[in-house]
Amino acid sequence: MSFTLILASSSPYRKAQLGQLLGEHFRCEAPDINESPLDGESAEALATRLSREKARAVANRPLSVNPQQSRLIIAGDQSASCQGRLLQKPGSEELAKEQLAFCSQKEVTFYSGLCLFSPEKNWLHVDCTLTSVRFRKLNKAEIAAYVQREYVLDCAGSFKCEGLGISLFESITSTDPSALIGLPLISLNRLLIEAGFNPLLENAT
Repeated sequence: MSFTLILASSSPYRKAQLGQLLGEHFRCEAPDINESPLDGESAEALATRLSREKARAVANRPLSVNPQQSRLIIAGDQSASCQGRLLQKPGSEELAKEQLAFCSQKEVTFYSGLCLFSPEKNWLHVDCTLTSVRFRKLNKAEIAAYVQREYVLDCAGSFKCEGLGISLFESITSTDPSALIGLPLISLNRLLIEAGFNPLLENAT
């Protein structure tokens, strides 16, 4: 079966990640949804709900695609929690510094939500990959220097593990090392194969 693959995201990080798996054979569409958490919503529930809503938002949009192809819409979202506190994209340097200070010497769990949706096949699957990160003891000077040197205002937890953020940690535990960046590629590869598209054997358009 022939597919059109669409990444429901405007994130340059997820776009770069998906390029590892699909090369240039996909298109990006910004979902433009409200990403605010619901009252009492857990970090895991937030990541999975937003992944599903992003995929459906793009699916409901009129797009120019080959009528003989089925769409496979890929969406992801990431949230984090530490000692029951939901950690989100900071949006400001002040909140980024406060979040990192709070995480110092603590374990943070990151939830990388993933949704793969084929509207034509009425096939939707949502998955979530957990990653545990142990932060080392951080002082104010280190936190200020990190926030100044690396743009993290749009990153859950206020860091980028693929950049200088790796210097903040004692350890990372996960079944999928790509999940912490934002898109769990091992899970995505499995879901794509289940949906009928094998990245090793087929070309997307």
